[in-house]
Amino acid sequence: MQNIDMGALALQVLWAAFGLGVVFGAVAQRTHFCTMGAVADIVNIGDWSRMRMWVLAIGVAMLGFNAMVAAGWLDAGKTIYAAPRLTWLSAIVGGAMFGFGMVLASGCGSKTLVRIGGGNLKSLVVFIVLGLAAFATLKGITGVARVATVDRVALELAGGQDLPTLVARALGLAKPQVALWLGALLGGGLVAWALARREGRTGDVLLGGAGIGAVVAAMWWVSGRLGYVAEDPNTLQEAFVATNSQRMESLSFVAPIAYTIDWLLFFSDKSKLLTLGIVSTVGVVVGAALWALASRSFRWEGFASAEDTANHLVGATLMGVGGVAALGCTVGQGLSGVSTLAIGSFIALASIIGGAVLALRYQVWRIERT
Repeated sequence: MQNIDMGALALQVLWAAFGLGVVFGAVAQRTHFCTMGAVADIVNIGDWSRMRMWVLAIGVAMLGFNAMVAAGWLDAGKTIYAAPRLTWLSAIVGGAMFGFGMVLASGCGSKTLVRIGGGNLKSLVVFIVLGLAAFATLKGITGVARVATVDRVALELAGGQDLPTLVARALGLAKPQVALWLGALLGGGLVAWALARREGRTGDVLLGGAGIGAVVAAMWWVSGRLGYVAEDPNTLQEAFVATNSQRMESLSFVAPIAYTIDWLLFFSDKSKLLTLGIVSTVGVVVGAALWALASRSFRWEGFASAEDTANHLVGATLMGVGGVAALGCTVGQGLSGVSTLAIGSFIALASIIGGAVLALRYQVWRIERT
């Protein structure tokens, strides 16, 4: 058995994850990368620029992840997204809740962190409420309700729910080979669509899309390759170092926000260890703050009214509950999950977009009534 210093390896993983979080935050602050903003731009003014940025990020992440699967470095089946149990109702209900909530809260989980870095105090409140709601849905009262309702409705798929596994089993092909071709076809198609028009080839779109997508793919490598131990000397089982799920992880910003609050509240408890999700969450705030300060765009901002406060509180709660039910947010499912080509991730992503469109229509209706 190979002699592995698990502590030293965990430190490498944590520093790498923190660094990638800083890059994510800086790039998102610089380019105004925002899923809610991308959907709102289309619905409100017909501008597809930020949507092309987001789609480019998905395509790059998809290409990167499946190239690593083809190389034998990663396995989608070792993530939470590609499990054999497809909780499709949770993905639909949770995704719709998250999408509606992110509009009310002026942005998704990642945008909340970026806004905190830019001096937005409203987003600090959203961070706290989202984290508490998420933790309650992981282990508390709404978690009991989740398990007793939507999580009961599921499909069992032999082997896993990611498309390479399903296609490989159906056609009798090797999964790495199928992952390479499907990743190239779908990821390449998304990249081609994003770049097809001039609005998709501006500097911000290229930096935001390619940069964010590359960070997601790199985080998969950090967790699934750098942090992978075939035989943990303590348990004699395979392990993914410094992850909350004990599986391979990339970026996500709902459960990790809950774990960050938990770590801060119980800091003196030695059983509460830093994880990839916690340090990447902090890294995004740091990266966004560094760019905001360097570009002199840092501004303190608070709530405009009682209605504004209420909208953000409701939105944060919906994101916390919905994000856990759907197994992720616009980054957790919309980038990391979709990059694995998992069916549940596509369902969750579509539901998030649908919920966001519904919320935007609701806001227009409210304005027209006043």
